[in-house]
Amino acid sequence: MTGTERAAAPREHPAPAAGARPRLRGLPGGLLWTGGALLLALSIAVAVTIGPARISVGDVWSAVASHLGIGEARLSPIRDGIIWNLRMPRTLLAAVCGAGLGICGTVMQSLLRNPLADPFVLGVSSGASTGAVLVVVLGVGGGAVSLPAGAFLGALCSFALVMLLSHTLGGGTDRVVLSGVAAMQLFSALTSFVVMTAADAEQTRGVLFWLLGSLAGVGWTDVWVCSAVLGVSLLICLGHARTLDAFAFGQDAAAALGVRVGRVRTVLLCTTALLTAALVSSAGAIGFVGLVLPHAVRALTGSGHRRLLPLTALAGAVFLVWVDTLARTVLDPQEVPVGVVTALIGVPAFVLVLYRTRRPA
Repeated sequence: MTGTERAAAPREHPAPAAGARPRLRGLPGGLLWTGGALLLALSIAVAVTIGPARISVGDVWSAVASHLGIGEARLSPIRDGIIWNLRMPRTLLAAVCGAGLGICGTVMQSLLRNPLADPFVLGVSSGASTGAVLVVVLGVGGGAVSLPAGAFLGALCSFALVMLLSHTLGGGTDRVVLSGVAAMQLFSALTSFVVMTAADAEQTRGVLFWLLGSLAGVGWTDVWVCSAVLGVSLLICLGHARTLDAFAFGQDAAAALGVRVGRVRTVLLCTTALLTAALVSSAGAIGFVGLVLPHAVRALTGSGHRRLLPLTALAGAVFLVWVDTLARTVLDPQEVPVGVVTALIGVPAFVLVLYRTRRPA
């Protein structure tokens, strides 16, 4: 087995004793849900106030209430525009992206039985990057295809290639991971080739900034679209929560328990791929959220997916709200790509995961 295969192969677990169950205990779910929801609401309210213009939490509430029709506006048009048209959609989309990436990572780590799996292991991010570059640099679509639409189509093409390769190679979980690595390298190479041969300096700077993850310039349309995809995806994943618990015993044991392994894996992988594609098409490539957050939340809640999925979504939302706030303010007026900040935080956590999942000598 090559070094790449050893890194991608899922960690073997001893077979559980008859009648045994995966460890599902953790802190009380109700307490965590309530605390997480309150923390998310407070984080969004406070994050919107942070920036060059001085805005209070009361101003945020006044603007939101006015636009929802439950209060009268008492802010100037400029301050109202800063809150409602600039900071609020950006902060909400950060929360949606963090929640979605956390859900994708949780599902993929369970399905593939690989603690190092994350939403980009299937090459979806690389495919989205290629689609975006083809639209921006080469003008594919003749102006009728926007950058988010190009990124979404590229992500779908990458995922289709991964599914075709894994099916051709036998369809095992290790084959899915290795096919994802191959697709990621292929589309990354295509992206680099197009940028180096066809893009001018300004295009290159803009594309690379987006590829590193950026929430600058997002609007309410991005929020509504990504929120809708997130809601549907979360419902699908929660509907398969018990099935994901069964995968803790391995595919053979899950099949013995009546799980249609191939069908469930296809449905959930397609769901996470579509969700990742939607998020990447709006916010660019933001790594490490789906890798690190599921492990942190699992340590608090146990492995039961009925609690793990929504709590990971809340944790991811809070995390990315504050990461984006840091990214847009730490070097003001210059903005740091969100993916750079998540990588700086996520790499040490990734090393810790590698250390904890190392094979015994």
